[in-house]
Amino acid sequence: MPARRHPTARQGRLGTELRKLREAAGLKATEVASLLGASSVQMSQIESAISGVSEQRLRRLAAHYACTDDAFIDALAAMATDRTRGWWAGYRTLLPAPFLDLAELEHHATFLQEVALPYIPGLLQTEDYARAVYSFRVPELPKPELELRVRHRMQRKVILKEPTPVPYEAVIHETALRIRVSDRNTSRAQLAGLLELSEEQHITLRVIPFDLDGFAGATSTMKYAGGAMPRLDTVVRDAPHGTAFIDSEDQLDAFRTLFRKVEAVSLPPDQSRDFIHRLAKEL
Repeated sequence: MPARRHPTARQGRLGTELRKLREAAGLKATEVASLLGASSVQMSQIESAISGVSEQRLRRLAAHYACTDDAFIDALAAMATDRTRGWWAGYRTLLPAPFLDLAELEHHATFLQEVALPYIPGLLQTEDYARAVYSFRVPELPKPELELRVRHRMQRKVILKEPTPVPYEAVIHETALRIRVSDRNTSRAQLAGLLELSEEQHITLRVIPFDLDGFAGATSTMKYAGGAMPRLDTVVRDAPHGTAFIDSEDQLDAFRTLFRKVEAVSLPPDQSRDFIHRLAKEL
C-alpha cells in the first residue's frame, strides 16, 4: 500500500493495536516481517500508520500473535478496511489535524461522554457561543480561520441529528453555565439550546451546582468516546501542547472510574433541566 503523508488518529490507533499484539506475543518486528514477506521497515511503517494493512495480512498477523479474541480482530479488520471519507475531509489542509481526528472519532463512536467545567461542550454550543470562544484565542485568529473553525464545530453536531444518533451524555459544571463568553443574549440562547437538546432521548445532560457536596474533580474535563469494544475506547483531553488522544488500557480504566465519580455527584437529568431553566430565567 502507498505511504501516507498524514496518518489520521484512527489509522494510528490501528497501528498501535497491532504493535501491542506483537509485543504481547514477545516478537520483534524483524521476526514478524518474514511472515508477511516484508522488511522490518515495512512492519515499522504499518505499526506507525505510515502504511496501511490489508484485512488478509491483518488476520495473518493476529493468528501469528495467537490472538483469539475474534470480536477484537473483526473490529481491527473493520478499521483496516474503512474507506470512509466524511465531511471533515473537506477541511484537510484548512484546519489542524486534531480537528479532523476529533470529528472522525465522534463519527465512529458507539457512545460519547463528556465532563465540562469552564465551557459548554463543543457539540452543544450555539454558533454565537462557539464564535465567542474562538474570538478570545491568543494570538487572535484571522476572521476567515475563525469562521472556518466555527463552521467545523457546527458540522460536528450531525452525529446528534442522524437517524440513528450516537448516545451522548454530558456532565456540565455550573461554572460553564454561568460564564458569559459573550453577552446576555448569547448566554440566554445557549441555555435555551441546552434545554431543547436535553429533551432528546439519546442526550443526557447532568449539572454539578456550586453548592453540591462531594465534588473535588476540578481537573476532570474530558471527552470519552466508546469504540467497537471497550479496549478500543478513546479519551480526548486538551493539554498545553495540544489535543491528546489517550488509548492505553490503564488510562482508559482510570477515566471510566473518573466519569462514574463525576456522574455520581451530579444532579439527575430532570433536576439538571430545572436547574438550567432557573439560570435562564435569571438572565
